[in-house]
Amino acid sequence: MDSITHLALGATIGELMLARKIGKRALALGAIAQSVPDVDFMAAFWLSPSENLIAHRGFTHSFLFTGIVSLLLALLADRWHRRQSVFFSTWWVFFALQLSVHLLIDGCNAYGVGWLEPFSLQRFSYNLLFVADPFFSLGVGIVAWLLVFFKSNHPYRFRLALIGLLVSFSYLVYALTNKLHIEKVMVQEITRNGYSAEQYFTTPTPLNSWLWYAVVKDGEGFRIGYRSVFDKAPQMDWTYFPKNDSLLAGVDDHESLQRLKRFSQGYYTVSYQNDTLIFNDLRFGQITGWHNPQAPFVFHYYLQHPEHNNLVIQRGRFANWNRETTQTLMKRIMGKQVIPHKHPLM
Repeated sequence: MDSITHLALGATIGELMLARKIGKRALALGAIAQSVPDVDFMAAFWLSPSENLIAHRGFTHSFLFTGIVSLLLALLADRWHRRQSVFFSTWWVFFALQLSVHLLIDGCNAYGVGWLEPFSLQRFSYNLLFVADPFFSLGVGIVAWLLVFFKSNHPYRFRLALIGLLVSFSYLVYALTNKLHIEKVMVQEITRNGYSAEQYFTTPTPLNSWLWYAVVKDGEGFRIGYRSVFDKAPQMDWTYFPKNDSLLAGVDDHESLQRLKRFSQGYYTVSYQNDTLIFNDLRFGQITGWHNPQAPFVFHYYLQHPEHNNLVIQRGRFANWNRETTQTLMKRIMGKQVIPHKHPLM
């Protein structure tokens, strides 16, 4: 999840758990505690782009890290606040909950989280929320902002914090119901079209949980489509992308490529952009793919120019957005079919 949401979420939880003991400091302490797992961003300063992809949301997002760090933070807090009537056990539960919530919320995004590291390299992702979903962030965001300005003895602080959390997590449950609906349609589509369906997944398109991006592995490639929870037509439109593994013949033994394959969990294609070989991780969607079914992919890694991959994920998320593509997104969210714009592939 984005950093601002983690800060707001941590502050709101801090208000509920500790504000009656330590006042408004609970907001700041909660926001800081919620952000601790993201300390791994510093690894980017000395790791290569492909190494950093694996390191991010790795050990610092594991339950082992949560157990160790929450205990250390509880010891420090207990030492610094001995005059406050907060028991050590309360501190430990507070930090353990903050870090655990961070891990669980990040598991709702497409990136994947190493909950079991270092014992297992498996990444967990439930594809429930886009990495920045304003509808999830709205509840805790507004409440955290209000709590900063409310007096510490305001009678509605606790109730307000509780409402903020309930609003955000109710939206999370709503997103889950939308995903289950889309998954049901996916299974029907796979059966109707006779796809081999070795692997498939669905994940929300940017900033909402109504229009979903769907990927089905079919033979030596992938079929990609979009489905709104408001769509009436029983069938989906699919665009086929070959995997093109043969293009990797000359570079398949490179360590960076092996990391990319592991990171993508098998959902990748290979293509050319001009004369440059590109590795596409399909899990992050297409650049305005609801507008152009043949659009390039958000995550595109330049295999022959690794020095250009420092912003490999961020650079494509909102590329090519304009008034027309935004209007198309709104129409597709509402279940309206649009005439697809087709442009050359990368």
